[in-house]
Amino acid sequence: MIALETSLGNPVLNILIFAVFVVGTMAVVISVTRSGEKSAGQMYTGGAAFSGRQNGLAIAGDYLSAASFLGIVGAIAFYGYDGLLYSIGFLVAWLVALLLVAEPLRNTGRYTMADVLSFRMKNKPVRMAAAISTLVISFFYLLAQMAGAGGLVSLLLGLDGDLAQNAVIILVGMLMIVYVMIGGMKGTTWVQMIKAVLLILGAAVMSIWVLAIFGFNLSELFGRAVEVNNDPGNGLVAQAGDMLLPPMSKYGANPVGFISLAVALVFGTAGLPHVLMRFYTVPTAKEARRSVTWAIGLIGAFYLFTLILGFGAAAIIPGGQQAINELPGAANAAAPALAFYLPNGGLGGSIFLAIISGVAFATILAVVAGLTITASASFAHDIYNSVIKNGTADPAVEVKVARYTVMAIGALAIIGGIAAKSQNIAFLVALAFAVAASANLPSILFSLYWKRFNTRGSLASIYTGLASSLILIFFSPAVSGAETAMLPNADFAWFPFDNPAIVSVPLSFLVAILVTLTGKAEFPEKQQEMEVRSMTGAGAEGAIAH
Repeated sequence: MIALETSLGNPVLNILIFAVFVVGTMAVVISVTRSGEKSAGQMYTGGAAFSGRQNGLAIAGDYLSAASFLGIVGAIAFYGYDGLLYSIGFLVAWLVALLLVAEPLRNTGRYTMADVLSFRMKNKPVRMAAAISTLVISFFYLLAQMAGAGGLVSLLLGLDGDLAQNAVIILVGMLMIVYVMIGGMKGTTWVQMIKAVLLILGAAVMSIWVLAIFGFNLSELFGRAVEVNNDPGNGLVAQAGDMLLPPMSKYGANPVGFISLAVALVFGTAGLPHVLMRFYTVPTAKEARRSVTWAIGLIGAFYLFTLILGFGAAAIIPGGQQAINELPGAANAAAPALAFYLPNGGLGGSIFLAIISGVAFATILAVVAGLTITASASFAHDIYNSVIKNGTADPAVEVKVARYTVMAIGALAIIGGIAAKSQNIAFLVALAFAVAASANLPSILFSLYWKRFNTRGSLASIYTGLASSLILIFFSPAVSGAETAMLPNADFAWFPFDNPAIVSVPLSFLVAILVTLTGKAEFPEKQQEMEVRSMTGAGAEGAIAH
């Protein structure tokens, strides 16, 4: 077996490309926001001035995180078709968002998810519950991105040791704060659009290159991937129990575990606060629906590319899976390593790797910026203005609170990212999706479509989904009792599945129904207003601040 280098490419070249991406995107942020009004509407929604196509690009940029590019490519390289299950789940999830959530959410809300959940409920308790859920989901999603940034960028820059990874995490956190403080939602949206174009183009170029090597024959590509990794303990056909598993074996013996993961992936997206907030950046419900259509096309194309890139990494990288596993970041290094070896290494490989690395870095910055602005909006708009100030806060003061919140969240994300840099990143992402599907989606759907739904049911659903998903994951094999767990030397797992969604999501729906039916219907006039607005858009234009 030919061993891979322990670092990839030329660190100096990588740093230069990173600097170009940072300076270029920062220039765009400053350019598009320097003449804009610093109002709450500008801060949270960019004035709701983006077209459906622009917002679709931004949604793709917000949704296609480093986990999508690096994690899924690595999962396919190591687990074959099992890794593709993540791509399928993430893509199918957008049908739920398109058919059930996007248009009525845009018609009913103003800045945040809590606007919808509290529209026809008792305002303060529901806003507080929705804000807590938003902050928890955003924080864990941020941890995944920040922790992943430390390992990835350290690998690409040739850095080694905890101190270097900590420095990278601090750098990403500071850049995240600067982007949001200067640009608000408008600047963040432009960064996400640029990043989406670069990421999809980069993946397309790599995919075409891989296919060209194998004469545009997928069967030959897949066969070569199996052949390269065909010896025991090295790859796609290893025996069960070995570190590296064959296609479909990860969930082949655990179909219930797969169903639980699928529930989280498919239903989690429609409950992710940073995704839902993007629907408020367009002027009409029609544009919200159009933006989701664009996002589905872009995201679907990207996930098709991940199949080619994953098998391409297993087939082309010298040494296959075992060699990838020896790199810092292991499976997460599959995509960068493929970029380096497509031109057969050397200067060409270093340049191509540097470009792909820059795209990955831009990916991290765009996603953490979107998460940060969502969390800051939730605290400033839902907690400070609506709960503490009873909706009477001065808009300028609310924007200041949002900016202070950005700095606080950035600091917490840096500290959390440093603490979690050696943890299982997939666990943190799965946690965010499981909590979103459990805590948010039942209340969103029932608020929009069930006339009888009331405040008691909403609160019970949010807090039950939040608590059950957190508790079940804590006592799952994702945290302890397995070699791949967060705490491999501990064993307090009694829940059998890595992902709790198969229990926590139905439980949240059931509790919402039972608690609602044991209470009284409330605010019928608000329910009627919400039904008309969500279905027709009447009155929605006045809800969005320009």
